[in-house]
Amino acid sequence: MRKVILSAIAVMAFGFTNAQDVKYGLKGGLNISNFTGDTEGFDFKSRAGFNVGGFVEIKLSEKFSIQPELLYSSQGTKVENIGDYVEDVFYTGDIKFNLSYINVPVMFKYYVVEKFSIEAGPQIGFLTSAKTKTKLDGFSQTVEDDVKDSFESIDFGLNFGAGYDFTEHFAIGARYNLGLANIAKTEAGDDTKLHNSVFSFSAAYKF
Repeated sequence: MRKVILSAIAVMAFGFTNAQDVKYGLKGGLNISNFTGDTEGFDFKSRAGFNVGGFVEIKLSEKFSIQPELLYSSQGTKVENIGDYVEDVFYTGDIKFNLSYINVPVMFKYYVVEKFSIEAGPQIGFLTSAKTKTKLDGFSQTVEDDVKDSFESIDFGLNFGAGYDFTEHFAIGARYNLGLANIAKTEAGDDTKLHNSVFSFSAAYKF
């Protein structure tokens, strides 16, 4: 881990030293998230969330740039019409998993043409909260539970996306986050694996 961190610092330092242009910006938009992995028996549905934060675009050449970001991201999934017995009575209902992360992607961008770019890069995420909201059929009350202890505190994945600069200051982008780390905190003998899967759409303003 120390080598990875030092390598990342070296890349960033090299980028700033050799940058032709550096732009700072703010961005935000929509997330469509879900879980993948060992989901057999559960009909997970995508849920909508949001992302918001800032970035620095470090232009290395006419075609290439590096863009580190710091984003707050609302993610998770939902399960509909799930049923189980409680004290010999069968109940059905819906459960929403609401997970919040501070994500730090480092994107490597290539401008295919002047305003259109494609991008890819790693992302590390730090879990800030994890809650479920359960609504049982026939009951008006929604019950919220803190389930942060059921999830790993750090996530890791890869991002792939594309963007378009309408003007010097305004841009839009689409991105997919492929979760690689197991976010399910399991006990010995439990090999359950869950991964984040997030499509995000955002608008950005560059200063």
